[in-house]
Amino acid sequence: MIYGILSDILSLIILPVWIIAGVFKPKLLKGLKEKMGFYPKFDFNSPIVFYGVSVGEVLAIENLIKKVKEIFPSQQIVVMTGTATGQEIAKKKLSNTVDFITYFPLDFPIFVKRMIKKINPKIVFIAETELWPNFAYLTKKNNIKTFIINARLSDRTFNSYKKLKFLFKPVLKNYTSIFPQSRQDCEKFITLGADKNTTKIMGNLKFDIKRPDISTLDIQKHTPTIIAGSTHTGEDEIILDSFVELKKEIEDLKLLIAPRHLERCEKVFKLMTKTGLKCKLRSQKDYDADIILIDTTGELGKLYSICDVAFIGGSFNKTGGHNPLEATVFAKPVISGKCIHNFKDIYAILTNCNAAKVVNTKDELTEELRHLLTDKTYYDDAVSKCEKVFEENAGALKFVTDVLQTII
Repeated sequence: MIYGILSDILSLIILPVWIIAGVFKPKLLKGLKEKMGFYPKFDFNSPIVFYGVSVGEVLAIENLIKKVKEIFPSQQIVVMTGTATGQEIAKKKLSNTVDFITYFPLDFPIFVKRMIKKINPKIVFIAETELWPNFAYLTKKNNIKTFIINARLSDRTFNSYKKLKFLFKPVLKNYTSIFPQSRQDCEKFITLGADKNTTKIMGNLKFDIKRPDISTLDIQKHTPTIIAGSTHTGEDEIILDSFVELKKEIEDLKLLIAPRHLERCEKVFKLMTKTGLKCKLRSQKDYDADIILIDTTGELGKLYSICDVAFIGGSFNKTGGHNPLEATVFAKPVISGKCIHNFKDIYAILTNCNAAKVVNTKDELTEELRHLLTDKTYYDDAVSKCEKVFEENAGALKFVTDVLQTII
């Protein structure tokens, strides 16, 4: 394979440059040893390998990995990532589930061969959009079944790849199967040269979540309610200002604020009391208040069930937002600020069907909240869209586990 030969030659140039750059930017050297195929001593036993390049991809396959381990408890599972942040989230979320967590090899034949020889996977699942020519070629050559799951291509990426279709067609043919999220994604992959007989729509793993059990929840909704979930510094003031303005029009309106970090509760409560409205703590279990501070842990996902609309925090600063699906799974419309890069693909789907709105300013937030809370037709349509988007994307997890059961 000419590409492989050129890649090995290129590695002799790139690696020294990479190492020199790492002297000035140490983050570049994180995991380099593993990326070159030098893994710590471990008794690998034909594992299933899951690869998610970074945080978003790891979170997308988290529940799938846990389900696979539940169905096949004796099956060894290895999780690989491409970034340090991906490693961190994989270790945080999956250390108690999987057998080994490490880095994915750089796509040079010498490193991929070393990884295959050392780990000897029986099956590899690659999440979303990672197309690695040498890895695909060498896994096929070694009779390792390799799948791209939850596959997607943005319009921009697709248009770029389409110009190089002659290069991508043989690469895509080397994958055992490609399972895109949607019909549109499926058509894009087939256009680029994927085998239409092995390219099947699976839905979206990120939407394959269950509603938390709320049977023990001791707080109920009796009046219009907003939840501001996972707020960060600077966002509490924004949502409180909007709430105070809306409260003048909707007298029985309530607000629940859940700071992302509990150590901020005291500061947030002081901001709440400055509004002059009646404020209480969730831990007091007295809900006769206009604003309630959620000062408890592990409840936010359940509390979304009692709201009418949710504001998702971490989106009016540089945090990058938090998962809006925790609210929309209960058919609750969500609103976020414009900084949502951690969940941009999810927001693209939700905003496209009007299940979510992204706003730029406090005034826009207030207006969107007002629209949802006072226009029943508009609100009911948003609720319907929340329900529909889950219906359209459901079943992805079962799709993949069904495939696994036919080949293990």
